Amino acid sequence: MTDSSAATPPPDPSALGPAGRPGRRLWPWLLLAVLAGGAYMAHKWWVATPSASSAATSNRADSARAVPVLTGQVQRRDVKVYLSGLLGTVVALNTVTIHTRVDGQLEKVGFREGEFVHEGDVLAELDPRPFEVQLEQAKGQKVRDDATLANAKLDLERYKVLFAQDSVAKQQLDTQVATVAQDEGVLVSDQAAIDTANLNLTYCHITSPLTGRIGLRLVDPGNIVHAADTNGLLVITQVQPISVVFPISEDALPQVVPKVRAGVRLEVDAFDRDPAKLTPQATPLATGTVLTLDNQVDTTTSTVRVRAVFPNTNEALFPNQFVNARLLIDTLHNVVVVPSAAVQKGAQATYVFVIKPDNTVDMRTVAVQLTQADDTVVSSGVSPGETVVTDGLDKLQPGTHVQLRPAAAGASKGTGTSSGGGDRP
Repeated sequence: MTDSSAATPPPDPSALGPAGRPGRRLWPWLLLAVLAGGAYMAHKWWVATPSASSAATSNRADSARAVPVLTGQVQRRDVKVYLSGLLGTVVALNTVTIHTRVDGQLEKVGFREGEFVHEGDVLAELDPRPFEVQLEQAKGQKVRDDATLANAKLDLERYKVLFAQDSVAKQQLDTQVATVAQDEGVLVSDQAAIDTANLNLTYCHITSPLTGRIGLRLVDPGNIVHAADTNGLLVITQVQPISVVFPISEDALPQVVPKVRAGVRLEVDAFDRDPAKLTPQATPLATGTVLTLDNQVDTTTSTVRVRAVFPNTNEALFPNQFVNARLLIDTLHNVVVVPSAAVQKGAQATYVFVIKPDNTVDMRTVAVQLTQADDTVVSSGVSPGETVVTDGLDKLQPGTHVQLRPAAAGASKGTGTSSGGGDRP
């Protein structure tokens, strides 16, 4: 038989512990188990408690998703209704070309070109000597004829006495009566000649018939002027007050005619004719009121001409100048107004985006009553005090987060220009 003890190899002394047990190869496994357990606990703590850095990253992501917009406020106030874009012409109420009433030499000019003159001011003087001679001649003629009349009256008295004594015929008496009447008529004619000479002397002093501004001089002193001259001496144009004539569509007549007939003073503003200067914030050159309307519609343009009068104290309006007129036809009181840039027209409705307290937007359908420049009057859909989006509309949907951005330099606070978004329902 084979001995079993001889077949089994003796144990390795390096695998035995201090007491001779095999334990030196177990410690790496124990260390691995401890590390695995620590890693598991750390993972659970990380998942349960987000770090500050991860929260900041989340906030930055939310901020990046917010749409930058400009906003405007819904208000309740009065709104003026205008007829705008009316191209008008400044027309002087009175323009006078000054002519001489008598022929003579222009001796003196009493004005400067472009000067403002008043009614009664002396403008020019003609040489008066020829008319002074005519006056003296007329006076001399009257003295002679006055003496002739006195003699005729004495003869008449004599004939009356002789006729009473039956010394002269009735015919001779009647002839003397007619002679006295003729001499009286000659005296009347002489007085008319004197008056004419005085009038011609008056015409030598040419005065202004109205208050206005003088244009360029047409004749220089020293020239012989005639009453029949075509050009005259100068032109005076009344500039205070002055009028503007502009057309309105015949469709606007029902809004304008009843008020004009009732004596309502409709306000008119005159602006520079340059369209680039015609902004809602533009200051008018002058403000006046409607004077009257033309009496018929122009069939070629379907318009009616309107004349408005302006005080023009600052002479901002110049005769024959082209201006843009704006006619105030009504005032809506205590209405709800939103910025026109906030109103969008969709396929099915007109709407605005209202910003809620959580900085998300809500799409509201509104009923538009009137649009006037930057203001739109609505009858429903929004309330005064709410904030609406005026710019950045093309990226908005109901519930979108928004971020308010500052208005560009020169832009009005709370308003903006819509960049799109007009095709949403």
